[in-house]
Amino acid sequence: MLIYPHIDPIALQVGPLAIHWYGVTYLVAFGLFLLLGRLRLRHEPFASITGPGAWTSKDVEDILFLGVVGVVLGGRLGYCLFYKPGYYFAHPLEIFAVWQGGMSFHGGLLGAIAAMTWFARSRRRPWLQVADFVAPCVPTGLAAGRVGNFINGELWGRFASPELPWAMVFPQSGSMLPRHPSQVYQFLLEGLLLFVLLWLYARRPRREGEVAAAFLVGYGVLRFVAEYFREPDAFLGLLSLGLSMGQWLCLPMIVAGVALWLWARRRPMSTLRARRT
Repeated sequence: MLIYPHIDPIALQVGPLAIHWYGVTYLVAFGLFLLLGRLRLRHEPFASITGPGAWTSKDVEDILFLGVVGVVLGGRLGYCLFYKPGYYFAHPLEIFAVWQGGMSFHGGLLGAIAAMTWFARSRRRPWLQVADFVAPCVPTGLAAGRVGNFINGELWGRFASPELPWAMVFPQSGSMLPRHPSQVYQFLLEGLLLFVLLWLYARRPRREGEVAAAFLVGYGVLRFVAEYFREPDAFLGLLSLGLSMGQWLCLPMIVAGVALWLWARRRPMSTLRARRT
């Protein structure tokens, strides 16, 4: 079995200024979003939209900025509400203590949805068109975040058989027993695999809402599976039916994604062309 290599979380330090690897992974995520967003401008229906509703590189930059704000605020509030509501209701000022850690993907998703709603209304664009544009550009950022989790030696997996070739000991977990490197699993599933599937799916003409629905279902299913290998939060443990909080939060994502996809499939393809001018 493998031993966690104790990677220094600081990538570069010049005097009192320290640049952490986790921050570097965020910068990589932002850069990949800008790159993929500009490539998305060449895809249909966005490449054919003309007039006031035409998409530009400036739109990609604005979506990224609003998305970062939404993810940070939503991720923090989601963690406080989903994972430790009693504690933060009793200590409301600590909600702002982001340096202590504590972010929720599902809360960040809600924050991103709010940011996309703001963008869609301010640019007078259909919300689902914005969501379809953004969805395939997100998984690479999730993959970068999982790399940061691994470097930090956090969010380790559940106990694994010592015979598993890639089982890894995380001493910081308080145990010298081998575990699943769940950060790597999530990097491969929610990051790379979801990106490839969504990008290929989005390359062909789709009804408005289908790509966003595919993201909700795809992430929800892959995260649900990965959670079986990830150690649940110690203060929560496993909840009803032996599921983790992450799995319970994925279920409404999957249901919403399926409902959205079925609704979108009932719409004629002509509605896409009607919105291009």
